Amino acid sequence: MFFPIKDYNPTRRTAYITVMLILINLAVFAYQAVVSDLELHVVRYAMIPWEITHLKNVEQPVGYRISAPHGFPSREYIYREIPPLLSVFTSMFMHGSLLHLLGNMLFLWIFGNNVEDFLGPLRFLVFYIVAGLGASLVHIVFHMNSLVPVIGASGAVSGIMGAYLVLYPAARVRTLVFIFFFITFVDVPAFVFLIVWFVFQFLYVGGEGIAWLAHVGGFVLGLFLIRWYRKRLHPPVEIVE
Repeated sequence: MFFPIKDYNPTRRTAYITVMLILINLAVFAYQAVVSDLELHVVRYAMIPWEITHLKNVEQPVGYRISAPHGFPSREYIYREIPPLLSVFTSMFMHGSLLHLLGNMLFLWIFGNNVEDFLGPLRFLVFYIVAGLGASLVHIVFHMNSLVPVIGASGAVSGIMGAYLVLYPAARVRTLVFIFFFITFVDVPAFVFLIVWFVFQFLYVGGEGIAWLAHVGGFVLGLFLIRWYRKRLHPPVEIVE
């Protein structure tokens, strides 16, 4: 296993949107896990592929909680009410555990600030949202009738990583590597880290609990989106002799 710790790639300006996105994700998780009920919010506001392909909410209860409105415990059944297409967006800012949240935010900070530096704040925000929505759609295509809720910023963050690979392949990434009891830190080029990470997504496809194909879809979409943005922002110059 390996995790990025930091990169050696300075920015020219403060990454306000990256910081804002991290704070929003932290605030949503804090509200869900501390103020409210994490599991309740997941079943109510996560994306369910079946709902997207059928454009309607599932009709059966998706869960229940024990309530005591008059002093007597009773089951309160939970039905989905969020518009299906809106759930694709809300799911991008929800996480199922603290480890899930911190992992995504670490990757977002390391790779997001430089991509934002290249695109500028507004373009970066659009890029992030489009990458996240696109990653969700890839997952839906391969799981059209799934009733399993999907949450997390991983698809959008994967898009950022795809963009980073195109923009800064030679940047050095400080990486924590541990294999059983062997633990060390190494500095590797970004293209090595990101390609290895991408290959691992394919190896895990089909594993339970994580939308691996959303990671793959977000990463590939990020590759193509940043190439399109780069052509618009820095068009090739023809030299006339």
